[in-house]
Amino acid sequence: MYYVYILFNKKRGTLYTGVTSDLVKRIYQHKNKLVDGFTKKHNIDRLGYYETYDDVDESIKREKQLKNWHRQWKVDLILKQNPNWNDLYEKII
Repeated sequence: MYYVYILFNKKRGTLYTGVTSDLVKRIYQHKNKLVDGFTKKHNIDRLGYYETYDDVDESIKREKQLKNWHRQWKVDLILKQNPNWNDLYEKII
């Protein structure tokens, strides 16, 4: 399985889109600031949205698509499945 995910730092805050083959491990890394870069710098560690894929190429294609979306489109995507901006990490572990 492959996952495309969107993280946030606060409700309607800064967003980050990524792709991984191990969602639980990857979010754990973000939460514990084990990954240097944008998410660590901006304290982005809450899982707001994710999709699953069987094919790595499809997941990478979707990640690139989402990264090119307007911010509001990503916010709308989160709101559609997670209207309260809950951290979905507990749901996946």
